[in-house]
Amino acid sequence: MPEGPEIRKAADKIERAVKAKVTDKVFFAFEHLKPYESTLTGQKVRQVETRGKALLIHFDNELSIYSHNQLYGVWMVRNAHNYPATKRQLRLAIHNAQKSALLYSASDIEVLTPEQIPNHPFLSKLGPDVLNPTLRPDHILELLTAKQHQRRQFTTLYLDQHFLAGIGNYLRSEILYTARLHPRLRPIDCSDAQLEALAEASTAIPYQSYRYNGITNDLDLANQLKAQGQKRSQYRHWVFSRAGQPCRVCTTPIVKDFASSRRFYYCPVCQPAQG
Repeated sequence: MPEGPEIRKAADKIERAVKAKVTDKVFFAFEHLKPYESTLTGQKVRQVETRGKALLIHFDNELSIYSHNQLYGVWMVRNAHNYPATKRQLRLAIHNAQKSALLYSASDIEVLTPEQIPNHPFLSKLGPDVLNPTLRPDHILELLTAKQHQRRQFTTLYLDQHFLAGIGNYLRSEILYTARLHPRLRPIDCSDAQLEALAEASTAIPYQSYRYNGITNDLDLANQLKAQGQKRSQYRHWVFSRAGQPCRVCTTPIVKDFASSRRFYYCPVCQPAQG
């Protein structure tokens, strides 16, 4: 499933294609949304917003299209009315004179009024978006030290969208490695300095991933490995998907483990089990 940085990158492409342009056609695959096709045609897109792994396309008439890609949804931006050759099912299309923004395979699509957005079953329960420019490490530190979070393992806490929105498997592993914290520790097990490092990593790693196309490894090291001929999958991360390979810092083999059937990766030396 795409994580916050990937959803924001998709939103950027959509925004470049449709923002401030008059729509000449809007298509919904689902019958209950068909009445909104005419309502949104002829309107301008005001903003494309992300909230974690969800996306909101805001129109000038105050209506917004909500979508969540879930496992299989994918956005494509094409020249106007130029559809790709694909077996995926088109669920939503926003066309203007120059471009088309096409959403395939997703099933979670709604049209919302401004009053409905704060009460939406998914959006209303989201924690802060890790890519929100107003989110600072001290905000995350407050969350980490809150009573309801203190005794939750990081493996669980860092996939909870009610805690921080936009983090998934790879960001969880990379954030915890950068902070040098074992995934099965809890905030209550950590020192103030460790929690401060975690709060810093929780903003820095998602932003780096967004800015540098998914790379969460040290950027200089990633460039060196790329220059040596390594593939992107080999130099992209510190620990994620590197089970059995040497830690980039201490050379200890990276460990793969599972929590609630979700995989995570860590270095047992750089991330000791005791806080």
